[in-house]
Amino acid sequence: MRTPFFYILLFVLVVLDAWLLAHPNLIGQAGVFFFNYEAIETFPKAIGTVSLVVGVTILISWLAGRLSQAVSLAISVALLAGSIYYLLQSFSQYNTGIYKLTGAGFRAGAILLPGLVVLVVGKSTWEAISNKRS
Repeated sequence: MRTPFFYILLFVLVVLDAWLLAHPNLIGQAGVFFFNYEAIETFPKAIGTVSLVVGVTILISWLAGRLSQAVSLAISVALLAGSIYYLLQSFSQYNTGIYKLTGAGFRAGAILLPGLVVLVVGKSTWEAISNKRS
């Protein structure tokens, strides 16, 4: 934990994402009820869900960074490619169809979550490339 700024920024973005996901507009609230998205019904549940996703991503990135440099780099690049695909898929999904009606805040929160995953995995990939060990 050499740069606490990254983790402070990550904490702020996790709280922001949870707030955005927990506050959809009326159509979004109906969708959350109808599709039974219990993980984001309230702010405490949403912050738990977002924190869990980001925490698991940090753990996986940390474990990948503990391997040899070549293996760590290969796993980190593969994780980065997968998380970028997840981000692009979420962006296209939440900007088309019925999700377009759920409100700009909810859509931003739904797209920010994969963005946080890309941020964490991108940091670990950068550390694997520059061979920084914490």
